[in-house]
Amino acid sequence: MRTLPSAGPLEKTWRCLHLCICAAVFVFLVGPLVIIIPLSFNAEPYFTFSNEMLALAGDGYSTRWYREFFASVEWLGALGNSFLIAACATLVSTGLGVMAALGLSSRYMPWRNLIMSLLISPMIAPLIISAAAMFFFYSRIELARTFTGVILAHAALGTPFVVITLTATLTSFNRNLTRAAASLGASPLRAFFSVVLPLTAPGVITGALFAFITSFDEVVVALFLAGPQQLTLPLQMWSGLREQISPVILAVACMLVALSILFLTTLELLRRRTENHRGINIP
Repeated sequence: MRTLPSAGPLEKTWRCLHLCICAAVFVFLVGPLVIIIPLSFNAEPYFTFSNEMLALAGDGYSTRWYREFFASVEWLGALGNSFLIAACATLVSTGLGVMAALGLSSRYMPWRNLIMSLLISPMIAPLIISAAAMFFFYSRIELARTFTGVILAHAALGTPFVVITLTATLTSFNRNLTRAAASLGASPLRAFFSVVLPLTAPGVITGALFAFITSFDEVVVALFLAGPQQLTLPLQMWSGLREQISPVILAVACMLVALSILFLTTLELLRRRTENHRGINIP
C-alpha cells in the first residue's frame, strides 16, 4: 500500500493505521508459532521458558526432544502413517478433482453451479459433522479402522481444493488448442496428456499440495475412523496432550511449521508461474 506524494494528512493517517492493523493481525496469527520454536529447544521437560533460557545460557537449550522424536518407534510410525495416508489421499483426490474440474469448466455442463456446490460442500460443512457421518457410513461397509477408510475420507476432504484451483486455472485455458490437437488426429485422451495437462500443471500441483496438507494435518476425521494401526502424526500429538505432556510435541510442531512453510513457498512459486503464463506481471 503506497501513499502518493500528493496524499493529504487523512490518507497518510489511514496508511499508518492500515500498517498497524496488518502488523497486529500478523502478530496475533504468527506469534504462537514463533514462541514454540525456542520452547522446542528447552533442556528441561517444561512448556515454559526456564531461567537459563531467558538468560540465553547454553545449558538452557538442547535438541533432546528432537533426538527423542527420531528415536521413538511410536512417533516415527505415526509420521510414516501420515505420509502414507496423505500421499494416497492426494493421488485419489487429485484424480477425482481433475476429472470434476474438466467437466465443470465445460460450457456444455448442465447444472454446473449445483454440482460445484455439492463438490465443495466438505469445505463448508462443520468437520465434526462430516467426521461423524463418515464414521457411520464406513462402519456399515466395514472400512472403519482401516487405511482404506481413512484414505478415502481424507480424499473426500481434499478433492474440493483440487476442484477449485484447477477450475480457476481452466477458465483461462485456450480451448482452441484442444481443437487443433483433435484436427491433427489426436484422441481426447492424448490431447489431455499432451496439451491440457502440461499447460495446467501448476494448477494441478497446487491443488494436490492443498490436498496433501489437508490430509497430513487432519485430526478430527482420524479420531473417528483411525484405529491403533492407522495412528497419524496429528493424532499422536493429540493423544500425547491428553495422556502425557511431553516437549516432543513442541519439536513435532516446529517440524510441521517448517513443512507448511515449504509447501506455502512452493504454492507461491507456482502461483507466480501460473500468472506469468497468463501474461500478468507479478511485482
